[in-house]
Amino acid sequence: MKKILMTVAFACIALSMLTAAGAQEQTGDQSLEKILDKGVFILGLDDSFPPMGYRNENNEIVGFDIDLAKEVTKRMGVELKLQPIDWNAKEQELNTGNIDCIWNGFTITEERKQAINFTEPYVDNAQVAVVRADSPVKSLSDLAGKKVGIQAGSSASDAVYGNESFAASLKEIVEVKDNLTALMDLEIGGVDAVVLDLFVANDNIKRSGKDFRILDEHLSSEEYGVGFRKNDQALRDEVQKLLEEMAADGTLAEISTAWFGADITVVGK
Repeated sequence: MKKILMTVAFACIALSMLTAAGAQEQTGDQSLEKILDKGVFILGLDDSFPPMGYRNENNEIVGFDIDLAKEVTKRMGVELKLQPIDWNAKEQELNTGNIDCIWNGFTITEERKQAINFTEPYVDNAQVAVVRADSPVKSLSDLAGKKVGIQAGSSASDAVYGNESFAASLKEIVEVKDNLTALMDLEIGGVDAVVLDLFVANDNIKRSGKDFRILDEHLSSEEYGVGFRKNDQALRDEVQKLLEEMAADGTLAEISTAWFGADITVVGK
């Protein structure tokens, strides 16, 4: 009888341990599973950030990052939903669950890494100053006493304010909602320069044909990554794995060449 009772007791203990383990597993990281179950991956972006993500003449959201994300979600077997957001509130949009990731020329910084779970970098970039072609400004030091425009909450903002001596030398730092507004201010003389991403600067000058030029001296170098919620490790790892597969089979290079005329990606290099 005692043997039977002991056997039953051990069985109950084993069952409770299995139940506890199962409950622990269920409360773990289910970020990838949730995306696969709902069949939709929501990408948050600033839809006025060419060539990474922007609206074309048909009001469709297109861009280099968009094409990367389309290929990633195709390989995941889920639908890609593009969700324009206020870039200045991007982390709030992510943490409240309105979007699943931030993927739109999102610069990796030490400060952002405290709150964001980034993939490895997929491209290198830089923050540069754009001036009108007829401007006497030749270097960053020439901007002393001048008005400089930036997008609020952007890596350009980090680059300007992070360089205390440069920021202190300026007459005024003008923060606006997006880069296109800043560049329009530059065109009409509202500011003397705009600090923004090199990719965006090159694309704007190329597509608009406006008389702008980029200063040779960079304010800072940087890298782009895809940003996820801190605890969404499984989802982050799946996107990273697929980007590495796309680098290995040539898809990343193909998409990059279509947008930039060369492979600017750094995955696996």
